[in-house]
Amino acid sequence: MLWIGVASNLDNAGVGIAYGLRKTRIPLTPNSIIALMGFSLSCVGGILGNWISFCLTPFTCQIISTTVLVSIGVYVLSQQYFNKKPKEHLSEDNLILRVLRNPEEADLDNSKSISLFESVILGIALSLNNLAGGFSAGITHLNILMTSSISGFFSFICTGLCAIFSLKFAAGRLGEKATTISGILLILVGVRQIIS
Repeated sequence: MLWIGVASNLDNAGVGIAYGLRKTRIPLTPNSIIALMGFSLSCVGGILGNWISFCLTPFTCQIISTTVLVSIGVYVLSQQYFNKKPKEHLSEDNLILRVLRNPEEADLDNSKSISLFESVILGIALSLNNLAGGFSAGITHLNILMTSSISGFFSFICTGLCAIFSLKFAAGRLGEKATTISGILLILVGVRQIIS
């Protein structure tokens, strides 16, 4: 449960660091909204996974859980490659898609502070890993509420503290590595579930 919570939220650390480097603040309330969305999507994924698990054998559930976590891990790792390509212009109508592709762009009004509205969009973008992590926990009968609480807690910590840390210490390289570590951890947690 702990590793799912950590791995699902290391992207938040990378985004927090990116905002700190840009001198963009993530106030307490918006950060709490982002964490709440991480908690909520983890719960939704957990309930769905738990419901599906009653229709399948335990081994099939383990295979699905592993597949979901490894797939998300590979996706997270591959996003670094795709984000290096020139970004296509996206209209204001596609702002959610834009933030999903690049969460660092959630400061839509360039106010150097994440508003409540921007935190909802950023929360959606950052919580997709939590949805997959919750699903994996639910389908393998881990405690959904505990897993979701851990996910929400690490979302709050990773986003807020890393933004403050990078603002003070300009930790650019750590931000670049956070996404890589997140992807690798998700793959390792998935593999560990199938061999344990």
